[in-house]
Amino acid sequence: MKRNTLLALTLFVGFFSLNASAQEKKKASPPASVKETTSSGVTIAIDYSQPSVKGRTIGGEIAPYGKVWRTGANEATTFEVSKAVKVEGKNLPAGKYGLYTIPGEKEWTIIFNKTWKQWGTNYAEADDALRVTVKPEKSSVFTEQMTFKIDKSGKVTLLWGDKSVSFRVK
Repeated sequence: MKRNTLLALTLFVGFFSLNASAQEKKKASPPASVKETTSSGVTIAIDYSQPSVKGRTIGGEIAPYGKVWRTGANEATTFEVSKAVKVEGKNLPAGKYGLYTIPGEKEWTIIFNKTWKQWGTNYAEADDALRVTVKPEKSSVFTEQMTFKIDKSGKVTLLWGDKSVSFRVK
């Protein structure tokens, strides 16, 4: 009798452990990265986690307008350039940065923060290396999981939901 009780208890605990583990994996935002060498010879690399829209409103329930957002999930999104560049015409030294944004309905602020190796919500404005503002556009295609694209010209685009936010790196 004790053996059957112990077996039942072991199966019960095992089932709930597996179920909890499966639910955690479903919630987790998958890691992603993109890397491109531009026609001018600059290598741009972005490492990030891809949050999903899941029926929520960008600018409301997720990535609220007017507030610093970690631009991804989990650890800070990193943005790395192999050479000194100009982002939207402003100087950014070669190196690795935490990438943050301040989403807005009419403009987004793109933030390159000197502290890149940190949990995404540990942002400190005092560590900003550069801020630029860009205009978001409505994407022609809905993108469920946040995705970055980099093209050979140095155009970096964040696609998420019906949003398309681009900035130029030269």
